[in-house]
Amino acid sequence: LCSVYLLRDWKKILILITAFTIGHSLTLALAVFNIVKIDADLIEFLIPFTILITAIYNMIRKPGSTVGENVHINYFFALFFGLIHGLGFSNYLRAIMGREKSIVNQLLAFNLGLEVGQIIIVAVFLFFSFIFISLFRVSRRDWVLVISSAVAGVSIMLMLEAKFW
Repeated sequence: LCSVYLLRDWKKILILITAFTIGHSLTLALAVFNIVKIDADLIEFLIPFTILITAIYNMIRKPGSTVGENVHINYFFALFFGLIHGLGFSNYLRAIMGREKSIVNQLLAFNLGLEVGQIIIVAVFLFFSFIFISLFRVSRRDWVLVISSAVAGVSIMLMLEAKFW
């Protein structure tokens, strides 16, 4: 989701990250409280599928169209994909929480940690993006195509390996 942004777009990126975390937090909480139950094999397929959708969208979108409608689409992608990805962590979180009575604090800590972790990873990614685009003069479109193609390839491999089939 962040490959189409530059360092100067940091406010948009923070909104994007937070939208993902909100979606992630919502379904994670619903799954941990056993309100929502979805087959883990299906989720393990849907996670790379959502990544593939994003990569394909990045490859077919018009260059430089990060304002207006496309920004809203990216925010929607982030929120929606966060919903799916949150389900993927629910079994893991349930296992590490054990039989704790107060899981609200653990959920909050987990999601805050997720937000901070995502910000750090995206900051590192944007640093490399800055180096390649500004210093090595790689065109922004080529950068997006290379990153999105690599991500699409990895996500296809993960989808093929999913037990969902």
